[in-house]
Amino acid sequence: MKIAVVTDSSAGFSNEEINKYSNLFVLDIPFFVNNKEYVENKDMTREEFFNLLDDSNTEVHTSQPSISSVTNMWTKILKEYDYIIHIPISSGLSSSYNTSQMLSNEDEFIGKVFPIDLQRISFSLKIACQEALVMIKEGFNVREIIDYLIKNKFNSSIYINVPDLKYLKKGGRLTKSVALIASLLKIKPVLQIQGEKLDLYKKAHSIKQCTNIQVNAIKDDLNNRFKEYLDNNEMVLAIAYTNNFDEAKKMKELLTCEFPNLKIYLIDPLCLTISCHIGKNCLGVGLSRIRKELL
Repeated sequence: MKIAVVTDSSAGFSNEEINKYSNLFVLDIPFFVNNKEYVENKDMTREEFFNLLDDSNTEVHTSQPSISSVTNMWTKILKEYDYIIHIPISSGLSSSYNTSQMLSNEDEFIGKVFPIDLQRISFSLKIACQEALVMIKEGFNVREIIDYLIKNKFNSSIYINVPDLKYLKKGGRLTKSVALIASLLKIKPVLQIQGEKLDLYKKAHSIKQCTNIQVNAIKDDLNNRFKEYLDNNEMVLAIAYTNNFDEAKKMKELLTCEFPNLKIYLIDPLCLTISCHIGKNCLGVGLSRIRKELL
């Protein structure tokens, strides 16, 4: 029984990481700049993208992978593999899951392709995919892997500081009046992803306050939501950033001091799909439960 894992570019897998797994496949999520479609690291580099954001007239938005790109990938994979576990971006942030669920009911895919909505993105989605790949290698069947992933899907959290609200406003996540008041009061929100949507966690007035909020949120999660997994050495830290890798390195130093017994599992750039909605100079930190085989 051969099982493949399909995800999308929101998981943040690099080409080097993808090449490590023969049974991992990644769909590109397109984004649009001034109504022209691009694919990250194929049609546009990250540096080019963030340079374009310096122009206040630049319009960006995102879309889900096309139906043909999904079905073509599935068809090609099923020539070599018996089953596909399809793990897309959270249904709260995209319609990708709903589309894949509909497509999986077509005759050629039914009973072979299993979309699941783990309501994750970025490093938490990547870790879930890596867990699935490890379980495949260990000989677990499709149902066992899916059951584990679904049971574990809310055992992660991400907290992101957003210095500039204009991209959230453009994306319709803030009303113009709220964005204006927030701008006048110099409010910098810390957003959270703990299932489904990107929501407001707390408000700050400086980047330093944002950092303190993020660190305290992690402490609270470790002392409450994830205490059992922490005690079993099943928790890891992770960092995600937009165009500010130097700030991510500083955050790594801070987290290493604050949580010396926790491994920082990865430091990843946030995909441009998310960057379209939150803009430049954003920094995310978070936690995830992880299978010990990956440590």
